[in-house]
Order: sequence, then C-alpha cells, then structure tokens
Amino acid sequence: MAKKKPVKKTKKLKSHPSRKDQIYIEELLQIAEKYFSKVKLQPKADNLDFKYKGNRYDSLIAGWTKYWNEVLAPKENLNPNLVKALIATESGFNREAKIKAGKKAGYARGLMQVTDWALDILKDENGEISDHLVDLDQKDMNEASLSIAAGVRWLHRKRETASAKLKRQATWLEAAADYKSYLEKWQKDLDHKQMNKLVKYYERLKK
Repeated sequence: MAKKKPVKKTKKLKSHPSRKDQIYIEELLQIAEKYFSKVKLQPKADNLDFKYKGNRYDSLIAGWTKYWNEVLAPKENLNPNLVKALIATESGFNREAKIKAGKKAGYARGLMQVTDWALDILKDENGEISDHLVDLDQKDMNEASLSIAAGVRWLHRKRETASAKLKRQATWLEAAADYKSYLEKWQKDLDHKQMNKLVKYYERLKK
C-alpha cells in the first residue's frame, strides 16, 4: 500500500512575536520586513491616476491586510483592494498628508489619515478596544508601513462600531464608511459623493 504524502500546511504570518495583546513599533517593522514580500494576495497594480504612485505600497497593503485578518479572524476577510481604494480616497497615496479633522479627532495623518483620536484609542489599555492594541504616535504616521498597520487595525474596529450602529453585521464597505465618518449620511443618501468615489475605485481594483 502506497504511503500517503504528508499534507503541506499553508504558511501563515506570525502574530505578535512578543505574544502580547499590545504591539509596538519595533515588532510592526520586524513583521513587515520579514514576511510581507511573500504574501500572495496583492491588491491590483493600478495607481488609480493619482500623482503619487500607489502601487509602491501594494506589498504593505497586502501584508497588513493579511496580518490583521489572521490575528482578528473576521468571518469575512477584508480585501486588500478595499484598503487600497480607501487609501486613495483618504490621502491620494501621499504619505505626508495631514489635515485638521475636527476638535475631537485632532489631525488626520499619513496614507490612511489615522486621526490623533484613533491613535489614542488604539493604544489605550483601559479603552474601548480590549485586545490587539497598536502603540504608535502621530509622528509614526508618516511611515507608510506604520500608517497602514494602524489604519487597517482601525478599520477592523470601525466594522464593529458600524455593526453596533446598524444592529447587524456591517459589510466592509459600511466599515469604510464609518472609518470616513460617512456611515449615517451614506445610509440616508446612497448617492453620497465621497462614498461613490470609494466604491468606484474599489470596483475598478476588483476587475
């Protein structure tokens, strides 16, 4: 009787090297450098006609999307094309983008325009996020990898907040709408200009 060949296990990205619920800058950079060049599911190579070339960030988008999908294990995985479309509408792929986001939110910075308020929540051990915190500061948001790491983690959190608001499981597009603070407006007006732009880019990347 022929021997069965051993089943080859799919290699996954490692979770926190420190095995802690809070991850720091050194670990984030280490994970990206060691694993992201091997990630197979990449966003579509399309700069979406922006001045700043978004394709240069594809491996980071793919890597952090895969990482947080594995760590947080949502029932439906986040698609890296949606992350790329979100970055396009948030910063136009300008990693140094910075705008005033309001009195509560402070400034929005970097590729994913993560706000000062969001950064505080992401690292607050006594706050609304119970696990898998990300300890980064405002200055770190100009680093592409760190901005995407924090932004994708925040997008997962916004899916939770969107689900609570909608009283059902939110889609990832609805999570993105809550990320952009447009969820309520988009529910009332499906022809919302900024959300239409996001959907257009996402559909283009999925083709």
